[in-house]
Amino acid sequence: MVKHNNIVPNGHFKKHWQNYVRTWFNQPARKTRRRFARHKKAAKIFPRPTAGPLRPVVRCQTLKYNMKPRAGRGFTLEELKAAGVAKKLAPTIGIAVDHRRKNHSLEGLQANIQRLKTYKAKLVIFPRHARNFKAGDSTAEELASAAQVKDGYMPVVHERPSVQMAEVTEEMKTFMAYGKLRVERMNARQLGARLKKAAEADKEEKK
Repeated sequence: MVKHNNIVPNGHFKKHWQNYVRTWFNQPARKTRRRFARHKKAAKIFPRPTAGPLRPVVRCQTLKYNMKPRAGRGFTLEELKAAGVAKKLAPTIGIAVDHRRKNHSLEGLQANIQRLKTYKAKLVIFPRHARNFKAGDSTAEELASAAQVKDGYMPVVHERPSVQMAEVTEEMKTFMAYGKLRVERMNARQLGARLKKAAEADKEEKK
């Protein structure tokens, strides 16, 4: 029996529990519906890739995540110009454009330029009308062998840094890292005083 002058337990916690149970009986039907929607979209945008336009490789924001490359919104105008792609032509051949983004590193600029050039080399351009070929359209042989890309193409690859093993030498074992840091710290702090003292000593010698 419960001690002290407490309320008698009378909690009713099982009222209408059937109303609060969440079911998921429509999961198989939704899976089928999504699959049919993907097929319908692929047929509608044929021969374009189903994954959408080509995106640049950019770095995530902030110091915490900037080592991770990811797909950006679009290529800059500078990248398009260096790769030889007109900014108005780019969206028509499956290249995303972002006129607001700026290039802050030469490495990222060159990587995206190379990405555009690789894409252009693989690109197959269908004519607007089947029998009316214009400059820049692919040949009939290339069109016959072309296939729609169903998955993501030219994905962003996360490169793992390579680790090299080194032998531990006797010099490494005897090296006192903490003492070296303290000495260098003191040298940096005393640099001004020592230069002043050396200048005074030089002045005294000249006298």
